[in-house]
Amino acid sequence: MQTVSIDLGSRSYPIHIGTNLIDQRGLIAGHVRNRAMVVTNETIAPLYLDQTMASLGNTPCSSVILPDGESYKNLDELNQVFTALLSENFDRGCTLIALGGGVVGDMTGYAAASYQRGVDFIQIPTTLLAQVDSSVGGKTGVNHALGKNMIGAFHQPTAVIADMGVLDTLADRELKAGLAEVVKYGFIIDAEFFTWLENNVEALLARDPAATAYAVKRSCQIKANVVEQDEREHGVRALLNLGHTFGHAIEAAMGYGNWLHGEAVSAGIAMALDTSLRLGLINEASRERGIKLLQRCDLPVTPPASMTPELFLKYMARDKKVSAGNVRLILLNGIGSSHVSADFDPEALHATLEHFST
Repeated sequence: MQTVSIDLGSRSYPIHIGTNLIDQRGLIAGHVRNRAMVVTNETIAPLYLDQTMASLGNTPCSSVILPDGESYKNLDELNQVFTALLSENFDRGCTLIALGGGVVGDMTGYAAASYQRGVDFIQIPTTLLAQVDSSVGGKTGVNHALGKNMIGAFHQPTAVIADMGVLDTLADRELKAGLAEVVKYGFIIDAEFFTWLENNVEALLARDPAATAYAVKRSCQIKANVVEQDEREHGVRALLNLGHTFGHAIEAAMGYGNWLHGEAVSAGIAMALDTSLRLGLINEASRERGIKLLQRCDLPVTPPASMTPELFLKYMARDKKVSAGNVRLILLNGIGSSHVSADFDPEALHATLEHFST
């Protein structure tokens, strides 16, 4: 087991990375104060719920099983968690355990942030995307029909337990979607990691344990460093949203779950590369290098054909990064370097939207 620490003062916590961590007696229980409620979904429950509850030993534990899918990431389904907690008289000393991918993690975290004005929670991410991104950093929430993750809170977990073994049961499409978030870190901050990914993408697609463990650890290190600098996304943390302004528009417009988050982010990164090129921030070689890596991950580099410029702008106007009515984009200065800007030539954005709509 390797551990990456995220230093946020009284809200600091460990990110444990290894194999068969769910089975380690005491590892999960060591982060539970008295009672635990495991929140999972219909896909993960038959695979890992019994193991997780057994690993808690004598810790009193219950569970709630949600339907699986991004389309269920809403307030109605979230209410199942609150109902279970209240029905069983869970108090403020309880701990919620998120056993699942990004949807379960986001919903459980928001439930923990809201229940009795805040209780502890643990992340046990079961997808690559959740292990490298959504389980770390304390962003929690649910979707609204008019926008993704527009209802939520910042609430840090007490621990993240990234068990590499659970990725053995992950569908290939979900694995590839997770790679979009891994590649993102190379794009925005770490050119050396980007080169490593170019040299190891086949090993990652083949689920090589050593390559996967390194990709998860390095991704968590990068995200931890960014979150330590800017916990509530007032500055540098916004860089982690490369491709997300375009990607969230795709997810909302297409109906949550039809495009996986990582797939939409990949297409969004391709669009951010195009806009950066049109603004003269990167050269054609950098754009092509980025597109090629996304393609080698078997990820989409164009949005759905039905996404018109007007549809993009409609949803982008509701993005959380909009400031004073201005869309803010994460733009690339080169591989491994990026910045956030609302002060760019809007014609470049419009040209990108037109380009990808023809």
